[in-house]
Amino acid sequence: MKHIYSILLGLLIFSSCNNQTTQTEASTTPGEDTMTIQENVQQTKYTPEMVVNKHDMTCGMPVTAGISDTCHFNGNAYGFCSPECKTEFLTKSMKSK
Repeated sequence: MKHIYSILLGLLIFSSCNNQTTQTEASTTPGEDTMTIQENVQQTKYTPEMVVNKHDMTCGMPVTAGISDTCHFNGNAYGFCSPECKTEFLTKSMKSK
């Protein structure tokens, strides 16, 4: 009798683990994969060596203090200390064209 309970318990545990794997695979949709990829792209951090400017083009802060946002303008990558500085730079650059 103990052997039967042991076998049933083992099958129950095995089948519950198998169901969790199936549920995980079934819940993955193409949209979720895309979101994961986009999150990974957004987490890419630029270093001062990757941008052409040594100081924030708007406020003058050194990019070695940290690059919060970047943009590509006229074929170059520029680093900024904040998204607001980037927006101001792009606004001024577009007006001067």
